[in-house]
Amino acid sequence: MKVMVIQGPNLNMLGQRDPRIYGTMTMAQIHEQMGYAAKESNVEIEFFQSNFEGEIIDKIQECVGTCNAIIINAGGYSHTSLAIADAISAAMMPVIEVHISNIYAREEIRQKSLLSPVCAGTITGFGPFGYHLALLSAIQMMQQQAALEQAAKANQQAK
Repeated sequence: MKVMVIQGPNLNMLGQRDPRIYGTMTMAQIHEQMGYAAKESNVEIEFFQSNFEGEIIDKIQECVGTCNAIIINAGGYSHTSLAIADAISAAMMPVIEVHISNIYAREEIRQKSLLSPVCAGTITGFGPFGYHLALLSAIQMMQQQAALEQAAKANQQAK
């Protein structure tokens, strides 16, 4: 099982960018902790960050057929990008949206995500720990999907 973590614009600045809102952990530290958790669960994990909308869309499309789930923090694009939402919808795999801050306690424009309706779930407001929650959720979803596929295969063989 493989999970792709996609980080959007300005997330490469974590640890420096407004620590009151985003905390003091860097993106590298978050990825390191996720890597440990993935290894403990025998899950392959890969990380990608871009400040460019098209590169994020390309990465989502590259995940089709190569990954089992995506964790995405699209940053400001969460509130503006129909194109990223369309790519997520077309990917046909569990995608979990993460926001470090509680978007519902922020400016009005940040309170609506265009990605949430096409994601399996959204985790918001738990700081960097939200990524760990997303990984646990992705693992659970992948295990459920594998069990369903195994049961369907067993039913086909029984016929």
